[in-house]
Amino acid sequence: MDQHVPGHDWISIVRQNGTAEFGKAFAPHPTLDASVLNGPCVGVEAIAAFFAATSGGMYETIAFTHETTNGRKTYLEWQGKAFGKQVGGATILTRNTEGLIEHIQLYHSPLQVVVEFSRELAKRLQGKVDQALLNEER
Repeated sequence: MDQHVPGHDWISIVRQNGTAEFGKAFAPHPTLDASVLNGPCVGVEAIAAFFAATSGGMYETIAFTHETTNGRKTYLEWQGKAFGKQVGGATILTRNTEGLIEHIQLYHSPLQVVVEFSRELAKRLQGKVDQALLNEER
């Protein structure tokens, strides 16, 4: 029996960041909402910048622990370590009728890590996305 590893398909997409294949996984005008941002990243370029920043050493470890799909939504739970602290969260992917990703929801906890992650992300994304997404005061 072939057992699916939680998060395998999603990790494969994220690892293709910076390639044409990454862009092909998304519907036109996809959005990413995250607990570490003030609002949505809109478009493949902004989403690519977000994942380039987060995959560049912000997590010491990350592992997907559970995955389930219901209709057009895939729900992923994950745990890891960032900035020497335990972090956990959920990623929710919504696909369109063609199977392309149209919306990503990404949630982190606990609050201490959310704040630290958001501050580091603001440094890494300076000039790459709308700065209003990164400001703590809004």
